[in-house]
Amino acid sequence: MSSVVEKCMACGLVPVVVIENVEDAVPTAEALLAGGINTMEITFRTAAARDAIKAVADNVPDMLVGAGTVLNLEQCKTALEAGAKFIVSPGFDPETVDYCVENQIPILPGVATPTEIMMALKKGLNLVKFFPANVYGGLKAMKALSAPFVGLKFLPTGGVSADTIKDYIESPFIAAVGGSWVCTKADISSHNFDKITELCRQARTAIDECRG
Repeated sequence: MSSVVEKCMACGLVPVVVIENVEDAVPTAEALLAGGINTMEITFRTAAARDAIKAVADNVPDMLVGAGTVLNLEQCKTALEAGAKFIVSPGFDPETVDYCVENQIPILPGVATPTEIMMALKKGLNLVKFFPANVYGGLKAMKALSAPFVGLKFLPTGGVSADTIKDYIESPFIAAVGGSWVCTKADISSHNFDKITELCRQARTAIDECRG
């Protein structure tokens, strides 16, 4: 298991971050760090994504920054060139997965079915994104899927919140959770960085209580 994946698992939360203005990238990363969260996934949903990743990679060395919503190999390479340390995809794109595996780049492809999980395992991956978790059965589904796939860990995203984070983290088949509730697009755009820090502290406390 790579040190990057280990760091994500140790943190317990990988915030899904949507940056619309590059200037907001560094303050957001610093707000997350101040709240005890040292990983972040900047999504490729905006034109600012590449430059936002680069800004964090260059200026916030304590933050492990990755790229999310990566749909194809071109986006993957763009993110890596900008400084992304890991790749997260909403689904399983074989070309992107192959490239990352061959180049020892941590990738968390999205899965929702046994077939997709088997595809990931065949590539040597034992940590996958379960997305959207709230649509595809949440904890009940992941518990059922974990039974035949011993050793597989999930990072669920979609529907995880402050109210449900403990339920997820307490489950042995969950490595960490993803979510945007600690740093919503609205809070980032409004520069509510103190609020982001406080929400991260609450999440950090919940994770630490679950892990003892």
